[in-house]
Amino acid sequence: MSIQPHLTVDESQVSERVIVCGEPDRVNRIASLLQEAKPVAENREFRLFQGKYRGYPITVCSTGIGAPSMLIALEELVHCGAKSIIRVGSAGALQKGIGLGELIVAEGAIRDDGGSLSYVESSYPACADFSLLRRLENYLSKQERAYHFGIVRSHDSFYRDDEAQICQKWSKKGAIASDMETSALLTVGRLRGIKAASILNNVVLYQQDVKEGIGMYVDADKVMMDGERIAAKAALEALTSIDA
Repeated sequence: MSIQPHLTVDESQVSERVIVCGEPDRVNRIASLLQEAKPVAENREFRLFQGKYRGYPITVCSTGIGAPSMLIALEELVHCGAKSIIRVGSAGALQKGIGLGELIVAEGAIRDDGGSLSYVESSYPACADFSLLRRLENYLSKQERAYHFGIVRSHDSFYRDDEAQICQKWSKKGAIASDMETSALLTVGRLRGIKAASILNNVVLYQQDVKEGIGMYVDADKVMMDGERIAAKAALEALTSIDA
C-alpha cells in the first residue's frame, strides 16, 4: 500500500465517504459527531480522522485555505479510494437577507480560482452531484435553520484592492456567496469521476467587513457554530443515505 506524500495515509485509512473542511480544528468538531472516531494522520494543513456514522466508515480531512491545497487533498483522497466527498466549509454572503449561521448549498460555482483552471479551461462547468444535493436538502428541510441553494463564487484572495467591486458584480449576477475551495472540488471531482458537493456556513454578512465577520467566527459565536454543526450533520446524512 502506497503512503500519500501530503496526507500521509494509504488506502486502508480512507473510506469511500469523505467530509473535507478547511480548518484542521473543524475536523475535530465534525469527528465528535462520529462513533469510534480516531485520528489517523496530521501533516501541514492536513488532519485526518476516521470513524463511523450509522455504521458507515467516514473520513474527515482538512484541506487548508484555497484551491491548491484542496486539490492536493482531493487527488490523494481519490488515490486512496474516496468515491463521495462533501465540503463542510464557511462562506461570505453575496446577497442581503442571508444571515450569519445560515447555510448555503452550492449547486455550482463560478471558477475564479487558479487551481481548477490548471486542469481545464474556464468553460468547463463546476457542478455539484445531483444525488448529494437532493440528500442535503432532504435533511435541511427538516431542520429549523434557514438554508439557500444557488451559485457560489470561489476565488483566490479576499484582500484584493477591488474586492468590494467584484463582490458587487457577482451579487448582481445572482451569486449567493463566496468561498475559496468549492469550485476546485466540484470541477476536479467531476474530472476524477467522484460525487462532490459543498455546504457552507455563512460567516460574513453581505457588505460586512471581512475581518470583522471572520473575527466573530473565531470567537465561536453560538449561531455560527450551530450552523457548522447542522452543516456537518447534513453532510453525514447525505453521505450515508442509501446508494450515497
